[in-house]
Amino acid sequence: MFFARSNLALQMNKKVLITGGAGFIGSHLADELLDHNYEVRILDNLAPQVHGPQRQTPSYLNPEVELMIGDVRDLEKVRQALEGVDAVFHLAAMVGVGQSMYAVAEYTSVNNEGTATLLQALIEKPVERLIVASSMSLYGEGLYQSTEGTLVPGTDRSLEQLKARDWDLRDSKGRTLTPIPTPESKPPRLASVYALSKYDQEQMCLILGRAYKIPTVALRFFNVYGTRQSLSNPYTGVMAIFASRLLNNNSPLIFEDGMQQRDFVSVYDIACACRLALEVPAAAENVFNIGSGQHYTIKELAGRISKVMNKEHLQPNITGKYRMGDIRHCFADINFAQRILGYEPLVPLEEGLLELVEWLEGQVAEDRVDQAGAELSARGLTV
Repeated sequence: MFFARSNLALQMNKKVLITGGAGFIGSHLADELLDHNYEVRILDNLAPQVHGPQRQTPSYLNPEVELMIGDVRDLEKVRQALEGVDAVFHLAAMVGVGQSMYAVAEYTSVNNEGTATLLQALIEKPVERLIVASSMSLYGEGLYQSTEGTLVPGTDRSLEQLKARDWDLRDSKGRTLTPIPTPESKPPRLASVYALSKYDQEQMCLILGRAYKIPTVALRFFNVYGTRQSLSNPYTGVMAIFASRLLNNNSPLIFEDGMQQRDFVSVYDIACACRLALEVPAAAENVFNIGSGQHYTIKELAGRISKVMNKEHLQPNITGKYRMGDIRHCFADINFAQRILGYEPLVPLEEGLLELVEWLEGQVAEDRVDQAGAELSARGLTV
């Protein structure tokens, strides 16, 4: 598919800043940009929950990257990071639905205040493009279809329904609604503090981008997986959480009945989509879903990763519990990104899982899932 590129792609040695760039997605994005002749600077605070208590620079970080250690909430440090920069990817954020429901002040500070600080600095020194990492979590429930074929935005399930272990969304007559791919046009329905903070990040960037003529793009990532994901962070992506459990010879823990459906997208496809958002002129002032366009149940995912890790004897522990802030079904409609960005996901789940398992060999993971579960239970955040 042919699409026009901006001068950003044509000029050598454009310098790009990635906030939060030492992490899972950011480091892969740095590799993608370096492979396409960009200079890359990273601003990252090497948070202990992601990088360990010693806050060491990760060994996987490309040596060609210029790493600045600092907090995105530090205005002077952000100003320094922006010196000589042509474009910014804003990835810095705390992640995780469950933790956000009790670490409210920290999530709001890092995600909301951090974004506000970056934007304050960009008002003083605008760049050629700003790309912000948003999240599918802001949709809450995805889009559904009734038995008559009517489109129905998913709504919250009642506490009484959840306590009865009746997991599916239903219409007013009690008939089960069918989940369908969720487009960008579906209105947000914020089910967690994390979702709220990601929506705030997205909207602050778009609002200030329009006001100060900074071409801005928001990318709503779906469930990203791949190498370099933190295996000791119990609030990271479900793929890494399952892998951590299995590496420690523990069964994956699954909420509800395991039939929740999600879109799992390779970090390589995410990195490519980010670069396209930088290079394609028509991307500016738009919001895009970035997923694989495929969907799987959580139970199926657990089975697949158990199989490729030769841990099939560790059957998933389906808890039959609900975690506050979770939703039933949400998977991506990626037609808009395909049409405007020329985005095409290239890594099938089977191939991505095989690479992930190869990387897992020799990795050490501290399984903190039970500890995280106890934190949620103690606060009444599971039913």
